[in-house]
Amino acid sequence: MPTVKMQRADVVIVGSGGAAVAAAVEVAEQGASAIVLEREAELGGASNSSTGFCCLVDTPLQREIGLQDSPDLAFQDWIHVGRGAANEEWARFYIDHTLHELFEWAQERGVRWVGLLPYEGNSVPRMHGPENGGPGLWKALYETALARGARIWLPGTAATEILMEGGRAVGVRAHKVDTGEDLEFRASAIVLASGGFASNIDMIYEHCPQFRGRRILEGSHIGARGEGHLMAAGTGAALTHMNELALYIHAVPDHLDPTGRRGLVIWGLPRAIWVNSQGRRFRDEPFPGAVSGTSVVLGQEPAEYWAIIDSDMVEGVTVVDPYYWQPGTDEPDEDKVSIFLVTSPHVLSANSLEDLAQRAGLPATALAETVSTYNSYLERGLDRDPDFGRLLPGMRPIKWPPYFAFHFFPLARATLGGVKADLRCRVLNKWYEPIPGLFAAGEVAGAAGGHIQGKVGLGGTGVGPSLLSGRVAGAWAAHEAGIGPGFVGKANRPGKSSA
Repeated sequence: MPTVKMQRADVVIVGSGGAAVAAAVEVAEQGASAIVLEREAELGGASNSSTGFCCLVDTPLQREIGLQDSPDLAFQDWIHVGRGAANEEWARFYIDHTLHELFEWAQERGVRWVGLLPYEGNSVPRMHGPENGGPGLWKALYETALARGARIWLPGTAATEILMEGGRAVGVRAHKVDTGEDLEFRASAIVLASGGFASNIDMIYEHCPQFRGRRILEGSHIGARGEGHLMAAGTGAALTHMNELALYIHAVPDHLDPTGRRGLVIWGLPRAIWVNSQGRRFRDEPFPGAVSGTSVVLGQEPAEYWAIIDSDMVEGVTVVDPYYWQPGTDEPDEDKVSIFLVTSPHVLSANSLEDLAQRAGLPATALAETVSTYNSYLERGLDRDPDFGRLLPGMRPIKWPPYFAFHFFPLARATLGGVKADLRCRVLNKWYEPIPGLFAAGEVAGAAGGHIQGKVGLGGTGVGPSLLSGRVAGAWAAHEAGIGPGFVGKANRPGKSSA
């Protein structure tokens, strides 16, 4: 039998993204030791391909511009958008703790909150952006974890099994990706923070039969392939709401991907009009999110569309992928974006609408009529377009060649369900009893608790709950090892703390 190298720590963390780095900070600050395992060659997980926006409530950034927000209002919005499927206990817990235990906590650990944006479904703007986006957020917390003593991070180390003895999680079996060397990690507690399965189209079609027969692009971190779900299931963990996905609808296939499965999210087209395969507009374009946009696109036949702009609107197009960013930031690499606009077969251009329609396979007459009708609303000075109610002030007519057409498909950005966990992030079995020694946080647990968002999530409800659940899991995992009091948080309610 091959020799198995074994290492020990108080806590083993599987994954290295937002939930994992928050757990590592918490474990270290409790005074416990940690080993962090990451299958990919680079640390950071999905955090390094995200904008890092977090849904935060009643913060100084909101107050500075005169916004009045409250946990009660946010909870009302959250449950409404979740369409009756949100984990209300976890949603309430998260919302009540965003001010002190996320906004202030992260700020005290080097994160700078620099932006505040509105998002469909929120009564007031709650999308808080960190400096340098997801990479900047992760880096600040990673450096904090190192400074606090969490220094064993093992990239290129694939966890394959959670070791159980007497019904308790006692370790993780793994191997080195490059050499195949077998490894074993023993600990008093395991934090599973391995991400979702939005980059595993086979697993998507298995758990989400409603999408079979439609082209869905893979769009999360390359490592989000669902291994953590399989490992958890092997311990008897309950999996819940596995058929719920967060779909983006503004993505083109990645022409550099040889599998043809991956997609690229495109931002920066606020003045585009959207036309279906019949060359007709079908919705109010400024709302591209999952709250209303996804269902409308999925209702088209086929479930895809074209975003039409002219040369006056092409500046500002952003490809949301690390390859097209300046290293370590969320700032675009303009040279690579320019090359993308010319070389992608899913971004077409032509000097006339007729030629553009021919290249895109759209009915030329229908496309010309659609653009002409839309332009006429602007020329008449209407405040709203009479077809779909789009607000027209600030919009510009589409009339300056060359014209561009972006071929958009639904893209799986995140999984909304996963491993069921309680408010201490303890993994629950099918009887909803905790599995001793096993904790889950982040997207493997549907961002938190198994399904904190429900069927649809407000903007920022993936990253934010992943960070907070990572903290909770790390604190209680350290407690499982006999170190620290567990998570003791200050809720945004007078005289209330959470333990």
